[in-house]
Amino acid sequence: MAPFPALAGPVEADLLVVGGGFAGLSTALHAAEAGLSVVLIEAHRIAWGASGRNAGFVVPNFAKVDPDDLRRVLGPKAERLIGMAAGSGDLVFDLIRRHGIDCDAVQSGWIQPSHSAAALAKAQSRVRQWGALGRPVEFLDRAAVTALTGVDRWLGGWIDRSGGTINPVGYARGLARAARSAEATLHEQSPVTGLRRDGADWLAQTPGGQVRARRVVLATNAYADRLWPGLAQGFFPLRVFQVTTEPLPAAMGQDLLPGRQAVSDSRRNLFTFRFDRDRRLISGGMHILSPGATMRVPRAIHRRMARELGLPDLPPLVYAWSGMASVMPDYLPRLVDLAPGLVAGFACNGRGIAMSTAMGRELARWAGGADLSESAIPVVMPKTIPYHGLARMAPNALLPVSMVKDALDLRQRRG
Repeated sequence: MAPFPALAGPVEADLLVVGGGFAGLSTALHAAEAGLSVVLIEAHRIAWGASGRNAGFVVPNFAKVDPDDLRRVLGPKAERLIGMAAGSGDLVFDLIRRHGIDCDAVQSGWIQPSHSAAALAKAQSRVRQWGALGRPVEFLDRAAVTALTGVDRWLGGWIDRSGGTINPVGYARGLARAARSAEATLHEQSPVTGLRRDGADWLAQTPGGQVRARRVVLATNAYADRLWPGLAQGFFPLRVFQVTTEPLPAAMGQDLLPGRQAVSDSRRNLFTFRFDRDRRLISGGMHILSPGATMRVPRAIHRRMARELGLPDLPPLVYAWSGMASVMPDYLPRLVDLAPGLVAGFACNGRGIAMSTAMGRELARWAGGADLSESAIPVVMPKTIPYHGLARMAPNALLPVSMVKDALDLRQRRG
């Protein structure tokens, strides 16, 4: 895709979107289709951040909470958020079909195998809760999980057939082209160096120009940096690594994922894998210690794939990459009401593709005049996590504890 030109000179718009990832691109596309004049500016290239650095899993649910949990916490307001999440996978694949996006999209389902008896009971509960909403979910016994994944090590699990896999960079670039076709204006290599209120409008300054807009969406997610005071202290940044192997030979792993689903198991230190169109295996993981992680973690992920999938001769890695995800303390998406006409959105929590795309549609409705309180996503005022400098390291620091608990689960199962 040809690069979008850097912003040059002054421009005006109904809506300014800062950030060229899934959330920003979805916001720009939906707002432009609704008739708003839209300018999107990206500090680097489209999909430079987490949107282009993930594994391509489209997962239409929440990372750690289920519908019943949300109803207890949010009451009647929970239903719109639950509905948004439930339909988020369909939204992604509908956009791909409607705009003819070439991104190796396969909507064959997302599988969560269960590693323990407790996880298996959780899978049954999740099927009950999401199934009550009419979602295409199904409980899987051990034989069914083995048949779908090609791996005989889990007790069972569940599948949501509205999930699937995509090439994330291809998807982001397709959203960008669709937004441009809807007459949104996109600019790359245009970092915001200043953002201030000017009467009823906002003024955003870049090295080469200035945008005046009635409303502004900050769609930077974990790459908030110092764009707005305190914004980066309101979430946990989580660095996640992804790797891909060389293509597997035709005779290797023939039983693995015959339907090309995405797999993320139930362990705290979850194991994930999928194939791309060239039959490369893709998996991911976290790091405990930062020094040397760029070399150390990809090798560890490769060893884990070989062990978990029973492939001692697994082809070597051909690519390894990492990106920053934003994690909220309650693992739910959030809209942060920063000031009149200025909103930030955070939706990753391990569900970036589906949830961020759905969040963009909600933000576009706000940009078009809907009250922020009408959004399906909870709205909060700016809030700093106490002792953020230390707390931000918690997800990585707690990884060894998670690994020990996973090992105890497996030992108990075998005992």
